[in-house]
Order: sequence, then C-alpha cells, then structure tokens
Amino acid sequence: MTGRQRVKAVIIREDRVLMLRERARSATGLHDGPEYWTLPGGGVEPGETCEQAVAREVLEEVGLRVTATEYTTELPYPSGAAACFRVEVADGEPTLGVDPLECDCPKMVGLNWIPIPDVSSGDAHHVVPVPALMLSIQAFPVLDP
Repeated sequence: MTGRQRVKAVIIREDRVLMLRERARSATGLHDGPEYWTLPGGGVEPGETCEQAVAREVLEEVGLRVTATEYTTELPYPSGAAACFRVEVADGEPTLGVDPLECDCPKMVGLNWIPIPDVSSGDAHHVVPVPALMLSIQAFPVLDP
C-alpha cells in the first residue's frame, strides 16, 4: 500500500457503469497476472485536487471529458483507499487509453459498459468493493452538469 492519494470515477450511462479491464503484474514483473474489472482512476499528482485528478484520469484512461464531479465515498482498494466520485462526461464513446508497460500500475486491456445489476452479481472478478460501489451508485443517480 502506498501513501499516495487515489481517485476513482463512477461513470453511468443508461443504467450501465463504465469499467476497465486490467491485468496485474505477476511475480515475474510482467503484466501477465490475473485480469479484473475496476473503475477508471489513479493517483493524484502533486498540486492537483482530487477533482482535477479524476478528470485527468478519466481523459487518460477512457478518452472522455469530465463535465461534473461529486464526491460520493471512500472505497477500499488493494493499493489503499480511493476517493470515489460520481462523474458526468461529455457525449462520446470511450476509448481505451494506454499505460506505459514500464509503470508499476496494472495494464489496461479493455473497457465495457456493465449493467448496474451485473456489477453486484459477483459474476465478474472485480477489484472494486461491490457493496461500497453500489452505495455510491445509488446515492448519486444523476448529476446536473
């Protein structure tokens, strides 16, 4: 676990949550570890607010411009807690960003709009703590941009 502040974005469109498929580093140091679903997000850079960080991470990871954010909760993650934001984005389709392979972060391998009921079904291997995520989704169903 690191001391770096982290942020995550809950992006909902038509009762679906945008999630990233990532591959973890294995003991070999390569990105050939297990794959899992998670929310877009990452670390807060020095001098950046959490709101600025979540907007930057969404743009970098899924290519969407953030139009509104609202803090919802703090989610426990394997790498430490992350401030979770309900995020509205400009129209457009998400595109998978690219993380350099030399970074210590997981490698992004896909993205998908997952129906809200499926997020809590337990079928997919989520790194997102599902009960906390569902509370976040239900607490802030709509934002005014």
